Amino acid sequence: MNSISNQTYIKTWLYTSIAMVVLMILIGGITRLTDSGLSMVEWRPIWGFLPPITDEEWKRVFSLYMTSPEYILKNQGMSIIEFKKIFFWEYFHRLWGRLIGIVFIIPLIIFYLFNKIPNSILLKLLIILFLGSLQAIIGWWMVKSGLVNDPTVSQYRLAVHLSNALLILFLLIWTLLEFKNGHSKVKLDFSLIIFCLLFTTIIAGAFVAGMDAGLMYNEYPLMGYSFIPENYGENGFLDPFENPASAQFHHRHIALFTTIGVLIYCYKNHTQSSDGLVKKYSLFMSAIVCFQFLLGIFTLVNMVPIYLGALHQTGAVILFIFLTIIMHRLNIVKIN
Repeated sequence: MNSISNQTYIKTWLYTSIAMVVLMILIGGITRLTDSGLSMVEWRPIWGFLPPITDEEWKRVFSLYMTSPEYILKNQGMSIIEFKKIFFWEYFHRLWGRLIGIVFIIPLIIFYLFNKIPNSILLKLLIILFLGSLQAIIGWWMVKSGLVNDPTVSQYRLAVHLSNALLILFLLIWTLLEFKNGHSKVKLDFSLIIFCLLFTTIIAGAFVAGMDAGLMYNEYPLMGYSFIPENYGENGFLDPFENPASAQFHHRHIALFTTIGVLIYCYKNHTQSSDGLVKKYSLFMSAIVCFQFLLGIFTLVNMVPIYLGALHQTGAVILFIFLTIIMHRLNIVKIN
């Protein structure tokens, strides 16, 4: 394996991993939007790779589901045909996670054994491997929260699950860019502030999703008859995380601040940066963030249909990716 081939293989591997993680985040969003996440009430890390094939196996998994709080309290009387529809998305979500593991781990082992991985990115790849393994455990930990008494996944665990997915995506992109373009540092600068704002907005959206807060106050900019919901703050310190109205209030206004911040950031980059790609990506980001903000409002007033919710999450991931790329390019360490 010559040097050029080696670089091509590693870049293809990382590009593939990034694409699969992006799709995983979107599949997870659809799983949540379709209320499919609690349809699989057992965790079978090995045998769970295969779906139910025989009628007997379908009856077995359905009978397990019939003992769950979701069936007893929400889906009493559901037919096995209806069950198969919600089962699909959760199964596909878990299957895709396993496929990501295979696609990432096997080439990593091969490249390592043949000494083809540069030392500059090896540690990052091992951290990604650890976080990916941890993500599977977090996912089951999240699902278990809805299998006890209340048929609702914990919004805290959902936020942790999404946060870890974004961290994995960030590290994959950063590692690819390090391999292609050279070392870059994360600095305490305007880029990091905007990155933290965007990350906070996305995680605030996870709390909205976790409490189905998008199904209330379906108007904008008011919430009911006032700017602030009438029950705002009623849960004290935990109100932002346990009051659906407050969660939606915070998400919509953090998103507004993030949109303004991204537009200022993109204008600054477009006018001050000498990097043509940074200028191009900044212009693209400014268009996407405006679209994303308007899409968020449109999704809310239409009571979060699945296709709009999925599209809104896609926009957030696109912004996250391009901001990561710009951050890396702006802070590349130049060797004299």
